[in-house]
Amino acid sequence: MSTAGLEPAEVVPAKKGLFHPTTFTLDNGMQVVVVENHRAPVVAHWVWYKVGCADSPVGKSGLPHFLEHLMFKGTDKIPPGAFSKEVARQGGNDNAQTSLDYTAYFQLIAKDRLPLMMEMEADRMANLRLVDEIVYPERDVIVEERRQRTDNDPAAQLSEQMGALQYLHHPYRLPVIGWMHEIQSYTREDALAFYERWYAPGNAVLVVAGDITAEELRPLAEATYGKVAPRGIPERVRLGEPPQLAERRLELADERVGQPMLIRSYLVPSFASEGREHAYALEVLMEWLGSGGTSELFRELVVEKGLASNAGGFYRGVSLDPTLLRLYAIPRPGVGLDTVEEELDEVLARVMRDGIPQDALERVQKRMLAEAVYDRDSLMGASRYFGACLCSGLTVEEAEEWPDRIASVGRDEILAAAALAFDKRKAVTGRLVHAA
Repeated sequence: MSTAGLEPAEVVPAKKGLFHPTTFTLDNGMQVVVVENHRAPVVAHWVWYKVGCADSPVGKSGLPHFLEHLMFKGTDKIPPGAFSKEVARQGGNDNAQTSLDYTAYFQLIAKDRLPLMMEMEADRMANLRLVDEIVYPERDVIVEERRQRTDNDPAAQLSEQMGALQYLHHPYRLPVIGWMHEIQSYTREDALAFYERWYAPGNAVLVVAGDITAEELRPLAEATYGKVAPRGIPERVRLGEPPQLAERRLELADERVGQPMLIRSYLVPSFASEGREHAYALEVLMEWLGSGGTSELFRELVVEKGLASNAGGFYRGVSLDPTLLRLYAIPRPGVGLDTVEEELDEVLARVMRDGIPQDALERVQKRMLAEAVYDRDSLMGASRYFGACLCSGLTVEEAEEWPDRIASVGRDEILAAAALAFDKRKAVTGRLVHAA
C-alpha cells in the first residue's frame, strides 16, 4: 500500500489526552481523524456532517433528520435500500443519527472490508438520487416515527415543550424530528437543496477508530472521499439567544400518565459557547449531583428522605451554542410534586452555598477519569467522541485536553459554575401529571 504524499509535517499527532489521535485534511477539505486500537481486526468508520436540526431551513424543522433517512435510498451504483444490506452481507452493521448540531453515518466492520465501506459512503456523499416514489413514502415514515416516539408519549411531549420554551429565539428550540405540520410540508426539492447545500467534503469529518494507522488510511481516503469534488460551504448562521429574564413553568396533564414527574432545565454554557470556562466545572458538578444511584440528588431525595423513587440530572456540554443542564425527580406514591420541588431547591441552594466537599470532588474526578480510560477501548465511543466534538466547535487538541481539564477543576470553580447555572431566570420547570 502506497504512502506517497504522506508528509510528516502534514500529520499532527496529539501529545496529550487518552486517545492520541492522528489527524490530517484531504485536498478537498475533508478532515480525517484516526484513533488506533489494534486489539482486533475491526474498525468503526464514521462520516460526520457539520449540520444538524438547528440548521433546518425556516419552516422545515427536522429536515436534516429526513435527509438522514433519504441517504439510504440509493445512488446510480447502489439501489434504494441496498446500502445496509451490503454492509450486513459483509458482516458489519450500520446506522445513522441526527442531533441539533450534526448528522453522522457509521459502519462497524472488519478491517479488510473498510475500503468498500469508504467507497460506498463517498458515493452517497456526492451521488444521492431522489425521486418522488422514494421521497414521499419516506416522509410518511417520519410522520409515523413522530407519532410513535413523541405524540404518543406524554413524557416525550413534555420534554419537547420544555425545549421549545427554554430557548426564546435560538433554533435549539426546534425538535430534532421536526414539528408535525412542517414534516408534512417536506418536498423532494427541499431535501435535494439541503443535500447540495451541506453535504460537501469540506463540511465533513471522517473518523476511523480501530486496527488501522494514518499511513494505511490516507491512501484509502484519497482514493474514495478525495475524489469528491470540493464545493463551497455556507456559513453556519445561528440566531443568538437574547437575555433570559423570567422563570418559565408549564404543566402537561395526560390521562396516560401513570407516574408524575418533575423536570427542571437551565440554560448554561457549552464547551464551545460564551462562558465555556465554566463547562468543565459544570460537567464535574453534574457527575456528582445527578449521575446514577450514588449521586447527591439520589442520596438526598431517594435514600435519605424517601420522597422520590428516582432523581438525577445531566449536562450536555458538547454543543455549538448555549446548552441545557437538566434535573429530574419522580415522587413516590403519596408524595406531591410541590414537596419534591421544594427539596430539590434546598439541595441546589446548599450546592450554591457550600459547593462539593473536597473528598467527594476528588472521588468524582477519579471516577470520571477512570471511565474515560475504559472508553479508550471502545471503537464506537472514540469515534462518537471526536465526531461530536469536531462538529460542535472543538478541535482535536481541545478534545484531547479533557482529562487534564477535568482533573484541574477545584471547589472554587464548582461554586462559580453552580452560581452561574442555577439561576431561575434561565430555568424552565415542567410537571407531568395525570389528567383526571
